Amino acid sequence: MPRVKVARKSTAIDMTAMCDVAFLLLTFFILSAKPKVEQPVKADTPASSATFTIPETDYAVITIGEDKVFYTIEGDNLRTETIKVMAETHKINFTSDQIKAFAHTEAFGVPLAKLPGFLDLSSADKNRFKAEGMPVDTNKVNDLADWVTATRKANVALDNVDTHIAIRADKQEEYPIVEKVIKSLGKQGVNKFSLITSSLATAPKK
Repeated sequence: MPRVKVARKSTAIDMTAMCDVAFLLLTFFILSAKPKVEQPVKADTPASSATFTIPETDYAVITIGEDKVFYTIEGDNLRTETIKVMAETHKINFTSDQIKAFAHTEAFGVPLAKLPGFLDLSSADKNRFKAEGMPVDTNKVNDLADWVTATRKANVALDNVDTHIAIRADKQEEYPIVEKVIKSLGKQGVNKFSLITSSLATAPKK
C-alpha cells in the first residue's frame, strides 16, 4: 500500500511584532540621545592619556578661547534656578520670558549687564551674535565668579550636591586668561576641577 504524501507547506514567520519592537527601540534611542552642543568659541583642546568621564548632571563648563571666557550650565532646571539666584543677588528683574530663554541657553559669554538684551534676541539673532566673552577680572568685575557661586548655590538648593566644574581651553590660548579663571575658582574655594582634553577630561586637579 503506497504511503500517503503530506503536502508541503511553505513556512512563514510573522515579523510584525519584531518590527514594532525595532521601531520602539529606535524611537527610544532618538528621544533619549543628547544632541551635540555647538561650542561658543573654537577650543582645540590638548591631548591627554588620563580617563575621567565628566558626569551627566550637576556640572558646569568654562570654555576659554580667543582670549574670551564662556560659561555652560548643564540642565534646564539648574539654569533656571541659577539665573534666579543671580537676579536676587544682583537685584535684576528678569522677565519670565527671559528666564525661560536662559533655561534653554546652554553656553553664553556676555557681561551680566547685557544679559537681558541677549536673552530678548531671537534664536537666529543669537546665532549671529558676536559674544564679547564674560568678564573675569579678579580685581574688578568678575561675572564668572558670580555665575559659579550662583550655580553652586542653585545645585545645593535643587539636589543638595555641589557642582562639578570643568575647564575647556584652547591649547594655543595665552596663560594669563587661564590663570584668571583658575584664580577666580580658587577664591571661591573651588580647588578641584577637570580639564577637558581632546578625548576625555583629566582627573580632578587640586
